[in-house]
Amino acid sequence: MITNEAKRSIEAIFEQAAKSRLPATAGDSCTITPVAVEGRADTLGPRAIVLTISSIAFRLLFVLHFSDDDATRAYYVGNDTSRTLPEVLTETGNLCCGYINQQLVTYFPDLGMSTPYELASRCVDHLGELKPDHVWAYDLQMGGAARLGVTLCVCAKARLDFVADVAEEAQSEGELELF
Repeated sequence: MITNEAKRSIEAIFEQAAKSRLPATAGDSCTITPVAVEGRADTLGPRAIVLTISSIAFRLLFVLHFSDDDATRAYYVGNDTSRTLPEVLTETGNLCCGYINQQLVTYFPDLGMSTPYELASRCVDHLGELKPDHVWAYDLQMGGAARLGVTLCVCAKARLDFVADVAEEAQSEGELELF
């Protein structure tokens, strides 16, 4: 079971993580729009980067949906021919999920985070198999150019109740952190 306070806290942590880690350039806009989970698979890009944050009490899946289209590629990759869009979004998703992990470790010191992996976005059609306690879905507009989707899924093994102290933070420059 996950309390309403925990749901609001996870949502606030995600929103701050998305705004500070998903834009390609510091200062770019990140518009987050909550959307219905049902029927969402048809509106998502066909690809997804998936990460998991796990503890003794819960598992949180972070699914970053994208299309390898011209606008998204131009926004995230630009003229850099040495990197692909999935490579860049894997790193970007890892930074975003890492931020969420950093915020949650204050309340759950036993956290671990998976290595990112790529799946088809339709994987969200099967989240019900995990018997989640709560699922969030968002559409994101990055820098007015690229469109992403995020699905968060929490499966609690015990009562999940906490209130996060989420304060605005300055944009970091991507320092290295070892987990």
